[in-house]
Amino acid sequence: MKSACQKLLSCLILLCAFTLKAEKPNIVFILMDDLGKEWISSYGAQDIDTPHIDALAQNGMKFTNFYSMPQCTPTRVAFMTGQYPFRNGWVNHWDVPRWGGGCHFDWEKNPSIARVMQSAGYKTAVAGKWQVNDFRIQPKAMVHHGFDDYCMWTGYETGNPASGKRYWDPYLHTKKGSKTYGDKYSEDIFSDFLINFMKENKDDPMFLYYAMCLPHGPLEATPDAPNATEKVDVFKAMVKYADKIIGKIDTALTDLGIRENTILIVTADNGSTGSMRGTMNGRIVHGGKTRTTENGINGPFIVSAPGLVPQGKTNNTLCDVTDLLPTFAKLGGAQLPEDHIFDGLSFADVLLGKTEKGPRSWNMSMGGKGTVMSDKGVENVWYFRDRVISNGKYKLWVSPARKPVKLVDTTKDFYEKENLIQNPEYAEVVNTLFAVVKNQLEKDNDPNYTPLKPQKWDLKPTVKSQEWKSGKPGDIIEYIPDVQGSKKNKK
Repeated sequence: MKSACQKLLSCLILLCAFTLKAEKPNIVFILMDDLGKEWISSYGAQDIDTPHIDALAQNGMKFTNFYSMPQCTPTRVAFMTGQYPFRNGWVNHWDVPRWGGGCHFDWEKNPSIARVMQSAGYKTAVAGKWQVNDFRIQPKAMVHHGFDDYCMWTGYETGNPASGKRYWDPYLHTKKGSKTYGDKYSEDIFSDFLINFMKENKDDPMFLYYAMCLPHGPLEATPDAPNATEKVDVFKAMVKYADKIIGKIDTALTDLGIRENTILIVTADNGSTGSMRGTMNGRIVHGGKTRTTENGINGPFIVSAPGLVPQGKTNNTLCDVTDLLPTFAKLGGAQLPEDHIFDGLSFADVLLGKTEKGPRSWNMSMGGKGTVMSDKGVENVWYFRDRVISNGKYKLWVSPARKPVKLVDTTKDFYEKENLIQNPEYAEVVNTLFAVVKNQLEKDNDPNYTPLKPQKWDLKPTVKSQEWKSGKPGDIIEYIPDVQGSKKNKK
């Protein structure tokens, strides 16, 4: 029979364990696909209402200087790794199930935010879009990346027409395998999956990654707007359905009694598609996807946790997608693995209201496009991809020739038209921002992976390895729409 002291000690141990568990916040990270600020009403969008996202902004913190990459894959891999594309090699979108070529997001060679959170005792789940592993070849890829459970749109698998559907009759991959889900809508399936996961694991700290398909094309009617036909109306309906699903997740957290200890984050991987334009604070804004103009990379970023994050705040601190891994690690009490270099910096203290400014004096985004299949595998076309460096006011473009070519004042020049690079008044600004580039790799890395076995759908090599990688000189060409909507070619 246990003595009174032994019983007391056991109770204290259990109490400490419970306290430590309770102190770890849940983290729910929602990444919308192709959506700029011009479609979020709390950022001043005038052509749409997004009441659920707006409520999170009112009850949390809204950021104005959060940078992503201008394309899907570079942003998503930067999030997973805490590294810029020049380091992790995923400078451009490479659709693994579609093109193959032995390429894949290799869990043995890359860090993973999910594994970091697992190391701190978190239960982890992911739902939505992936596309950087082929589940026909690697059915347990998500487990290896650190997710306890998953429900994924596989991405289009060459030779499998059913897999092309991401919304109605979606082709999804779970632990039970890949299949088509009848007459259902994918975002309903994803959100139900995540809510069920929360119900089953609410007594443990949880990290959930929701990589929404919405509102990325193809433009398709939603359950709430089945009769919409005009492109802009369908797009608006898709954005509104994304907003509704976010509200559904928020409500579920409240119903489960874990809302106050859950940090809910809503953002997007890049700007809206270029075929869409919205009105924001009295200005016409074209979709900026694939561009390093602000409409392509400076997206919505809203954080809400009633018990943890200050409410009703707007913050202009500098932060970017690489910062999320170290930020979540600090929030969850995880140690960063020592066998990888991380570019991100934690701004956890900003989220918790302990300080107004984060550790960054600059943030960065890199141009996309330019990946090919060579005889040695998937490689980037440029040795050094163009990039932009911003201090929150001034923004510097750096060309593939590693030269500063354009400087704009984003606080005064909304459409980024006036190039200040030749004005000696700004020489110190240019030198300060360009110094960031001087400390980066001389050559961008290519994706780092052990090639998979050849498959019949693999894209065939088109060039010899690195024969094209000359570091093309010249200015960055940006297509910047004016207020009337015409496109002007600006150097």
